[in-house]
Amino acid sequence: MVKTASTMLPLGNAAPDFSLPNVDGKDVSLNDFAGKPLLVMFICNHCPFVVHLRSALAEFTSEYQMKGLSVVGISANDVSTHPQDGPEEMKAEAKSAGYTFPYLYDETQEVAKAYHAACTPDFFLFDSDHKLVYRGQFDDSRPQSDIPITGQDLKAACDALLAGEPIQEDQKPSIGCNIKWREGNAPAYFGG
Repeated sequence: MVKTASTMLPLGNAAPDFSLPNVDGKDVSLNDFAGKPLLVMFICNHCPFVVHLRSALAEFTSEYQMKGLSVVGISANDVSTHPQDGPEEMKAEAKSAGYTFPYLYDETQEVAKAYHAACTPDFFLFDSDHKLVYRGQFDDSRPQSDIPITGQDLKAACDALLAGEPIQEDQKPSIGCNIKWREGNAPAYFGG
């Protein structure tokens, strides 16, 4: 597994628009979350970094959705090289993992590029005006590390956002597998 870090998109950026198919077959768009704080997560089925957080992500997102946070997961991997990340497999994964958020498929990879997503998992937290307030890691835990999974970094940002308090600007990039770009489709910001 190749470790890739978040691009750390500048805070204050507006959430790029999207309209993508969910695992239930219905399209979900940014407009569906108008006026609501939103967490956009770039994840996939196979990545060891996502698998490591799988249960904790399901618990975290369920808890914070009940607190008023909107959440979407997006998979943008090339299914010609990683068929386990395709729409049917995503449907099975969402059910098996207990994901309560829309799990969207970005076949063209244009949404991932618009967000400057680099790795899985990659987290982007937007306020109710859809301005970026946090981008970075879930916590310090990684596969095969002895560090417990707490979600402390992302939880602290979400707690502050939901309480109307300032969010710490010293944010650590997420680390994960690189997004599996289609041949010839890797964005300029991707270092390989």
